[in-house]
Amino acid sequence: MALLDNSTWEGRIFSGEWISGSGEIYDAVEPATGKTLGRVGSATPADVDEAVERAVRAQREWAARPYADRAAVLRRAARLFEDHQPEIETWLMRESGAIRPFAALQVTSGGAEECHEAAALAGAPYGELLRSSQERLSFARRVPVGVVGVIAPFNVPIILAMRAVAPALALGNAVVLKPDPRTAVSGGVVFARVFEEAGLPPGLLHVLPGGADVGAAVVEHPRIPVIAFTGSTRAGRAIGVAAARHLKRAHLELGGNSALVVMDDVDLERAASVGAWGSFVHAGQICMASSRHLVHASVADEYAALLAQHAAALPVGDPVGENVAIGPLIDGGQRDNVHRIVTDTVAAGAGLAAGGTYDGLFYRPTVLTGVPLTAPAYAEEIFGPVAPVVPFQDMDEAARLAAESEYGLSLGILTRDVMKGLALADRVPTGLVHINDQTVNDEAVVPFGGLGDSGTGSRHGGTAANLEAFTEQQWVTVRGELPHYPF
Repeated sequence: MALLDNSTWEGRIFSGEWISGSGEIYDAVEPATGKTLGRVGSATPADVDEAVERAVRAQREWAARPYADRAAVLRRAARLFEDHQPEIETWLMRESGAIRPFAALQVTSGGAEECHEAAALAGAPYGELLRSSQERLSFARRVPVGVVGVIAPFNVPIILAMRAVAPALALGNAVVLKPDPRTAVSGGVVFARVFEEAGLPPGLLHVLPGGADVGAAVVEHPRIPVIAFTGSTRAGRAIGVAAARHLKRAHLELGGNSALVVMDDVDLERAASVGAWGSFVHAGQICMASSRHLVHASVADEYAALLAQHAAALPVGDPVGENVAIGPLIDGGQRDNVHRIVTDTVAAGAGLAAGGTYDGLFYRPTVLTGVPLTAPAYAEEIFGPVAPVVPFQDMDEAARLAAESEYGLSLGILTRDVMKGLALADRVPTGLVHINDQTVNDEAVVPFGGLGDSGTGSRHGGTAANLEAFTEQQWVTVRGELPHYPF
């Protein structure tokens, strides 16, 4: 039986979880073909109010249930992701433009694995005994925050939503999820259907696709004390300001301009393959993409030539109907911004070694050489399949170049001397470091997050980070009998 057996989601309710809302109906569009995949009802700020009211009521009973009950729901959800993997993959391919291997990664890692790890999180230790100078038992424990607001982007919709949704539910919270309206089915309806079938009680998960007004309503609602946002740095700044104004926590995973440092002692062919994946996977629409290739000057020209060969050989097209390596960009606005960055960088003096052209939303993987440090392709987050190559002379210059970005999400270092790589990593402020790998890496069990303009640090993944993100710490004391006071 199909999980998504309806092509119209215009305000349906699955077991009490709102899917869409009372706003305008819009088309879910396939970027590769421009075809309409279905009809979705967008939410309004009024829908947020109603969703939160239901969530608050449902959350109290959910938090009071035995942890094993919550874990069982998460385990069933994991099995449903596995059982319906081909169907969910196809929706990801059609709605977000992902090629099948990348879609499969999302379903297994972002769907099934996140749910499996969250199921274990439900039974994890959640407090500690504290010493006290008085005759009493003193301990600290973690309690659910209540309702968690999750705002997720279009590019990797399952992973970037589920890494907050799954642990928040497992820890006894309710969730109000605002997916990007461009991926409202694969990044929204999928979760509602999975958790409905998994037996999640009504009212605990609300899926509200919508625009900035709906996101603002989620951030500003007084009954949502925690916001988990993944998206652009510009939007993240605004959310951080609004959250601070309302005295609530905001976990912000934002943009990146990550460096891949290539030393002169590596196998350049393999290094070029690694670099191509880091820059071109999912058409570069990943916050961790290898956005700046910093290459030792003695091998920079050869590396750039090999990288250009890889770029030229990669097939670009419809991920559903063709055997391709790269699918489309999400929409015309994204394509136009990528092309602006490329053309302005070439105009600033960079060389175009490969790519720089597009057909519809299909942008050819692009390699730029001799990129000035002030050019857009070096200074900005590209979010497209573009690899700028910049030479460096020594370790000091490599460290300076890698560290000078306002972003601090991921760093890749390719070298045979791993101790040299670790020494370089010590000099670069970043949330993630990968020695002898490119910058795009993530697992459900690891703390994930960036520094600077890339966000507020590790706020997702692993027991400690998830407990910190989605619970409050409560101090409790217990006495055997009433104390004596002088009053």
